[in-house]
Amino acid sequence: MTKLLHPVAGAVALVTIATFWLSTALSELFASDASVTVIKTAIPWGFLLLVPALAATGGSGFSLAKGRRAGLIGAKIKRMPFIAGNGIVVLIPSALFLASKAKAAEFDTAFYTVQTLELVAGATNIILLGLNMRDGLKMKGRFRPCQRDRSNSALGVKPML
Repeated sequence: MTKLLHPVAGAVALVTIATFWLSTALSELFASDASVTVIKTAIPWGFLLLVPALAATGGSGFSLAKGRRAGLIGAKIKRMPFIAGNGIVVLIPSALFLASKAKAAEFDTAFYTVQTLELVAGATNIILLGLNMRDGLKMKGRFRPCQRDRSNSALGVKPML
């Protein structure tokens, strides 16, 4: 069960954060203030999905690691405190602040400063979660060399980097 829960919860968390980020960026670039308000006030409700998904991902990951801390598992474990801290210290408070400001139609300097911080922190978490997903797929043997690498290695040619 844990082997299924971990990748599913991780994918849900990553997709949820990416959805928050993309909807925020696209609404700021192309939508009206009313649309921004709808999105910014909806994001905190998304925490009802995101927080349990992240908790399930972390808990199942530690269970699957079974005390191991080397290699790719170690890299994933080292990223998790930063991902969690970034979410708890920056992303959740930012989302709540921005929802409050948007609901009051206060699109001022404070709003856009926090919005910028939130977009940077969100992008950071997307990258870190993506790296964790990549490492998890590597551990399961899901990544294969690309066609060019396979054909070159069959000929005894090393790929140029």
